[in-house]
Amino acid sequence: MNMGDLLTHDEYKAIAAGLDFPTQAFIDGSFRPAISGKTFETTNPATGAVLARVASCGPEDVDFAVAKARDAFEDGRWSRLHPTARKEILLRFTRLLKRNARELAVLESLDSGKTIYDCENVDVPETIHCLTWHAELIDKIYDQVSPASDNHIAMVVREPVGVVGLVLPWNFPLLMLAWKIGPALAAGNSVIVKPAKETTLTALRVAELAMEAGIPAGVFNVLPGGGADVGEPLGRHMDVDMVSFTGSTETGRRFPRYSAESNLKEVTLEMGGKNPAVVLDDAENLDRVAAHLVNGAFWNMGENCSASSRLIVQRGIKDELLKRMVAHAREWPMGDPLAPENRVGALVSKAHFEKVASYLEKGQKIVLGGKARDGFVEPTIIDVADREAKAVREEIFGPILTVLTVESYDEAIALANDTEYGLAASIYTANAKRAIRGARAIRAGTVTVNCFGEGDITTPFGGFKSSGFGGRDNGIHAHDQYTRIKTIWIDLTDDVDEAVS
Repeated sequence: MNMGDLLTHDEYKAIAAGLDFPTQAFIDGSFRPAISGKTFETTNPATGAVLARVASCGPEDVDFAVAKARDAFEDGRWSRLHPTARKEILLRFTRLLKRNARELAVLESLDSGKTIYDCENVDVPETIHCLTWHAELIDKIYDQVSPASDNHIAMVVREPVGVVGLVLPWNFPLLMLAWKIGPALAAGNSVIVKPAKETTLTALRVAELAMEAGIPAGVFNVLPGGGADVGEPLGRHMDVDMVSFTGSTETGRRFPRYSAESNLKEVTLEMGGKNPAVVLDDAENLDRVAAHLVNGAFWNMGENCSASSRLIVQRGIKDELLKRMVAHAREWPMGDPLAPENRVGALVSKAHFEKVASYLEKGQKIVLGGKARDGFVEPTIIDVADREAKAVREEIFGPILTVLTVESYDEAIALANDTEYGLAASIYTANAKRAIRGARAIRAGTVTVNCFGEGDITTPFGGFKSSGFGGRDNGIHAHDQYTRIKTIWIDLTDDVDEAVS
């Protein structure tokens, strides 16, 4: 999609005014209030206006949803459905999402502060593509027969894990939902989705469309609410078989503890990042490099775990590169997220805005931006001399890029690895050997060469060190975390002596 395919600002506002917001939990195929009757406000980050009051679930709702999800899994209404039948239902689901794509885009923008430009061009199309890809994969993943003697058959088969808790972040509500439910549902699991409290609306609407598509009751459940009220009870529940978490490293660290203190459920974690972009002095086409760096730092307001938040550049090209980056930043206007010309919207909440704004300290060498007001933070570039500065070491999760100057390739790679995180990185150089050596030397789950990105739906995504462990999103590898491997050993012998030999 391009600007010519987008609507006008007034047309988007008209769609927003006519939306009917989903406000209740979705359990066992229907919307229900929280058992406690509690609700919470969800607001538009760009205006502060209350959009709706949403059911605030608690441990009792978790118990109810887990019981319904377990019933659905054990009776096989989804888990034992023929793979082709599951595929057809999921493809019907994607067609419904496509039919409602514009509504979902506006809903996502209103609830999260994301620009309608990104919601229409990236989030919604990629959500549909992700779910379609995993649906199509269902009947194309084969089990195996291992080498064995003529007297035995050894089968290696995949089985769904069971009841899976999916804990989502607020920065990509729709897309992260798809990254998790795509492989989890394709494998035959029952899922309980816990959306971020800040961004609940699209997950509830998607659950409604899933039911309309024919996904059976109890298979796809959504519980809005806080981490202590829903996330922790899911993590500690004795009848939840697995939790997949995407979010901050601080919160993610809690789930292995919940698992250890309950039923040793499987846990996969995709967490934070402080991702380096290394630009060596032989990089070609600095204008193109600058465009990638600006995109990597400011896309989605920097609320992106794989954002290029640390620019590590050799001194010889630094000034020219920064000049070109400032020029490209003019292509990223900030303002009302529903105005299609804007590329930078509001940060997701008042609390997060205040956290990001706190990194704009006085006395810093500001190359670009540096202002924050009313929920919006300007795209900002800070030239930093102190490598231990807070803005260099901590994950900001906002549109703030720190610039670090180095003299050599070796210094650049060492500085790239000087972080507790290891999610993503990029290296820019015209020398193929340095590119490959650098990509191998940087300790991160995804390293891009001469570009910013995360790969695509076919490539696994996840991190090292404090950025996570336990599995990968995207690609065939995503299915591995939602299945268990079972060996079935079959004895074909007839007499006892032969059988025990």
